[in-house]
Amino acid sequence: MINLLYVITKLELGGAQKQLLSLIINLDKQKFNIFLFTAQDGWLIPEASSIAGLTLKKSKFLERVINPLKDVLALIEIYYFIKKNRIQIVHTHSSKAGILGRLAAKFAKTPIIIHTVHGWSFNDYQSLSIKYLYVFLEKICAAFTSKIVVVSRFDQDKGLKNLIGCKNQYVLIRYGLDVQAFKDINKRSEARKSLGLNDSDLVVGMVACFKPQKAPLDFIELASLIKRDFPATKFVLAGDGQLRKKIDARIKQLNLEGEVILTGWHKDIGLILSGLDVFVLTSLWEGLPIAALEAMAAGVALVATDTGGIAEVARNGQAGYLVAPHDILSMRNRLEELLSSPRKRDEFVRRSWEAIGAEEFLLSGMCKNTAQLYSNLLQGE
Repeated sequence: MINLLYVITKLELGGAQKQLLSLIINLDKQKFNIFLFTAQDGWLIPEASSIAGLTLKKSKFLERVINPLKDVLALIEIYYFIKKNRIQIVHTHSSKAGILGRLAAKFAKTPIIIHTVHGWSFNDYQSLSIKYLYVFLEKICAAFTSKIVVVSRFDQDKGLKNLIGCKNQYVLIRYGLDVQAFKDINKRSEARKSLGLNDSDLVVGMVACFKPQKAPLDFIELASLIKRDFPATKFVLAGDGQLRKKIDARIKQLNLEGEVILTGWHKDIGLILSGLDVFVLTSLWEGLPIAALEAMAAGVALVATDTGGIAEVARNGQAGYLVAPHDILSMRNRLEELLSSPRKRDEFVRRSWEAIGAEEFLLSGMCKNTAQLYSNLLQGE
């Protein structure tokens, strides 16, 4: 049995977290003895706790915010956990866990250290000092990382451009979806009824954590513009987070009460997606936005910001429309084009299924490629 440890900062309701749990569920428990190290709280803790064959360790110190004392204690905690359980592979996910987990693995002399990039920790919206600090830390950790897994070619190019690791360290393993499960969801009426919507409504939606990266306030501004030309359109925003109060206030200022429906956190994303006509994503930066992939799999036309690797899947004008971040006017124009053309929406859906149906985007493909990576490294390849 191979002792395999995953480290992720927090099991919130996000793409990286859902993908990691899907991977854990599907890995061969006869071959891998699987451990997961994460923060004490998180929406997906109950789900992780119910996975057969998984040993879950909830840290006393690991948390998202930077806290030098707690971060050092978390590093020590991970180190002793690795030593106690004789871990042979440490595979880290998310930015902070990626730094602390890899450092602890290095100090513990773990034979194989892997990190998956779900979008780099640095971006163009940070101060230069913070950005350079994160780049520096990623460079340090890359020096002793066996393989760096990326979910998009965009992130590989970005890493190499910033001199993080060498090209032969990078491995592309896409997010994997149970595409057929999303396609089989046919609950449009049920979804709309649960949201207080009519079957005849045009519905635009977004699924995102309410944090600056996702720019959810841009979604509210977009809704205000669309309502001028398409007054019967309704908007659904699924998620929650630190910007909730600002979103509530802006909805009130723009007289959008009852027009923008806030669902809060919602685990059945497939059900929400089945009730939409168009899915919008306003993110400022991404690795590969899984919410957009899920929308494509669920048969919903896409309008998204051109960030990260989304253009590798939904090529602009073919399986979706892509616009620059914060370009709300361009997004409005593209969205209105889709709202006024059911034929165009159907065309995007057909092409989305063609793109997302490739093996590299299937859950089975992700699990197979990850297990093969572990096998290759264990064999010294």
